[in-house]
Amino acid sequence: MLAMNAKTLIALDQANCIPCPQPRLCPLSRVRAGVSVRIRQLSGPPDVAQRLREIGMGEDQVVRLVTSRANIICEVCHSRLAISAGVADAILVEPVFGMAA
Repeated sequence: MLAMNAKTLIALDQANCIPCPQPRLCPLSRVRAGVSVRIRQLSGPPDVAQRLREIGMGEDQVVRLVTSRANIICEVCHSRLAISAGVADAILVEPVFGMAA
């Protein structure tokens, strides 16, 4: 386990995400391309959250953001999935430290 102080964690968070309202959680839509993150919460409607779980984007899953233009493309379970920015806003993630992007 990596020993990091709060200042180190904040610096790493700021390098990976556009500033977020919560200190450790950030919407997937704000993550920079190439960064790996872990899904912590699906905050959208229940039917959308269930569908995301069915396609492999459930809580605790690690995903890597490939691009974040008009559509968000992320890699999950060795597959690339495109989702809308609105759906990406409802996926709250945290940075994954020590994983290759």
